[in-house]
Amino acid sequence: METIRFDELDIKPQIMRGIRDMGFEETTPIQSQAIPMVLSGVDVIGQAQTGTGKTAAFGIPVLQKVDPSSRKTQTLILSPTRELAIQVADEIRKLAKYMHGVKVLPVYGGQDISRQIKALKGGVQIIIGTPGRLMDHLRRRTIRTDMVNTIVLDEADEMLNMGFREDIEDILDYLPQEHQTVLFSATMPKPILDITKKYQQNAVTIKVVKKELTVANIDQYYYDVKRKDKVEVLSRLLDYYNPKLSLVFCNTKRMVDELTDELVGRGYSAEALHGDLKQVQRDRVMNHFRQGKTDILVATDVAARGIDVDDVEAVFNYDLPQDDEYYVHRIGRTGRAGRTGKAFSFVKGKEVYKLKDIQRYCKTRILARPIPSGDDVAQVKAEKIMEQLGRIIDRENLDSMIELIEQQINASDYTAMDFAAAFLLREMGLDEGPEDGQTFSFDFGDTGAEEGMVRLFINIGKKQNVKPGDILGAIAGESGMPGNLVGAIDMFDKYTFVEVPREYGLEVLHAMKHAKIKGREVSVEPANQK
Repeated sequence: METIRFDELDIKPQIMRGIRDMGFEETTPIQSQAIPMVLSGVDVIGQAQTGTGKTAAFGIPVLQKVDPSSRKTQTLILSPTRELAIQVADEIRKLAKYMHGVKVLPVYGGQDISRQIKALKGGVQIIIGTPGRLMDHLRRRTIRTDMVNTIVLDEADEMLNMGFREDIEDILDYLPQEHQTVLFSATMPKPILDITKKYQQNAVTIKVVKKELTVANIDQYYYDVKRKDKVEVLSRLLDYYNPKLSLVFCNTKRMVDELTDELVGRGYSAEALHGDLKQVQRDRVMNHFRQGKTDILVATDVAARGIDVDDVEAVFNYDLPQDDEYYVHRIGRTGRAGRTGKAFSFVKGKEVYKLKDIQRYCKTRILARPIPSGDDVAQVKAEKIMEQLGRIIDRENLDSMIELIEQQINASDYTAMDFAAAFLLREMGLDEGPEDGQTFSFDFGDTGAEEGMVRLFINIGKKQNVKPGDILGAIAGESGMPGNLVGAIDMFDKYTFVEVPREYGLEVLHAMKHAKIKGREVSVEPANQK
C-alpha cells in the first residue's frame, strides 16, 4: 500500500503542528493503515518491526481521542523496557506539543516509585509503562483504570520473551469492559495469538513486513574511525573526493548541530537539518542545498525525509543508523537519475557486526577502505589543478603569457619546469611563505573578509576562556605585525574568526604555526578554504 500525506488524514490541527515540527510529511506503510483503523475504535493487531514508524501509528490516534479537559487516565501503553517506555513517551510528547492540558508519563522499574506517585496525583491522561511497574501501581491504586478507553501493547512478543505474560493478562483484567485493545508485535507466536483471542473482539490485522531493498549505482565503503577522529576523517574525505553535494547523517540533533559547527569552523559550506528547526528554517536550508549555495547538509533521519536532490554525489553515515532500512533510505539519496554515487560509513569496534547485518539486508557489499593520507589529498588536489590547467590551455590564447615566462627564464637560472612546479605548489597552498621578513600577496580566495583583508580560522574559542585581547596579542606578538592592523575578531564557543590585512595573511599563518594561546597549541588556517 502506498504511503499518504498526514494532512490527508482527519487529524486535529494541534497534532498536525506537532507532526510538522518533527519533520514528518508522508506516512509510513504501517501508519497509513493503522491510524485510520485505530481511530475507528476497532481492536487492531499490527505486525511490524522496529523502525517502521509504529509509535506514531498508535500515538496519533491515542492523542486524537484523548480528552484534555479530563485529568483521568484514558490510555495505557505497555512497553517491554524502560528505554522503550521513555522513547515512546518522548515521541508522544512531541506529537502532543500543541495540545494544552495533555499529560504523558512513563513509569518503569528502577525509578523511585514515590516520585511517580507524586506525578500521577497531578493527573495524567496517557501512561507508558513496563508491565511490572504498571502492575505495581494498579495494586497500589495509584493508577485508576475506570476511564481507560484504549490499551496499547507495544512489542508484545518482546514482553512475552521477558516473562511478562502474567502481568499483561492481569493488567488487561483491570480494564473496563468497554475498551479498545491495540497490539503491535514483530512476530506472531502462539502466546500472542492466545492473548488476541482472549482479550480482543473481531480484531483487524495489519501486516507490514520490511521490504528487501537493494541499492544500485552506489559505491559503498566503510572506515574504521575512532569517535574523536571522525571530524578529521570526514574533512579529509570531503577534500579527497570533493563531491558536488554531500549529505551527512547523524543519529541525534545534538550531534548534527555540533558537527555542523565544526565543519563551518573548518571553512566548509555546511548547514544543519533536524526536527527542532521551524518549517520556514527547514525550507530555507533545503533551498540553499538544492540551489548549491550549501555544499554539505548535515541531517537526522527524521528531518531528511523527503529530500529529493539529484546532484547528491556522496552520503556519509557519520553515525551508523539504528535500523537497516534507514541505511537504504540514506544512501539511496545519491546515485539518482542514472548517476553513480558514493556512500561512506564510519564504524568502530562492535559496529562492524551491525555493518554485516546491513550488508545481508541490502544484499550488497560495503568495502573497507584506508583513510586517505595528507599526501593522498595533496595528490588529488594537484590532479584537479592540472585538469583545470588543461582546460585553460585548450580554450585560451596563451601567447602573451608564454612570452612573459620566456623573458623570465632568459633573465634567471630557472627552467620552465621550475616555474610550473612553483605555480602548482602555490596554487595548492603548500609553499613555505616569505623569507627575510618580506611580505607579498597570496591568493587566499574569497574568505568572506572585508576588502583588502583575509579571514583566518583559529580552533580556540570562548569555552577555553579566551578573549579577543588574547587573540590580538598572540597574532601581533608572534608575527610582529602591528596590533592596530588586526580587523574584526568573531568569537564562538569552540573557534574564532579573525581578519588581518591580505598582505600579512601568509606571514601570520606561518608565525602562528607553533604558537600557543592561554597555554594551548592552536591551529590557524584560511577560512572557507578546503
